[in-house]
Amino acid sequence: MASSKEYLEFILEQLSLSDEITYKAMMGEYILYFRGRIIGGIYDDRFLVKPVRSALEMMPDAQLESPYEGAKEMLLVDEVDNREFLKELIERMYTELPEPKKKKKG
Repeated sequence: MASSKEYLEFILEQLSLSDEITYKAMMGEYILYFRGRIIGGIYDDRFLVKPVRSALEMMPDAQLESPYEGAKEMLLVDEVDNREFLKELIERMYTELPEPKKKKKG
């Protein structure tokens, strides 16, 4: 099942306290970026983030879920109505996320 544009817009609004949130549509789902680094995405109308240490500390009871068949599990964010929590979550995650890969010039 693909994610709805409405759910994407809701999550983007909830993340609006943080600058530099972008997204990319990918096969009916959405990859979310913070300052150019992938934080997670919207999959089947679920907001999932990478299971980095800071996210695990902030959400110790979060469910690990697969965004799609064959993918690494990610953390389900339940507190999507709490903008302050979401702002702190992604800002704390940022330093643990890999930098974007440099594009090769062809």
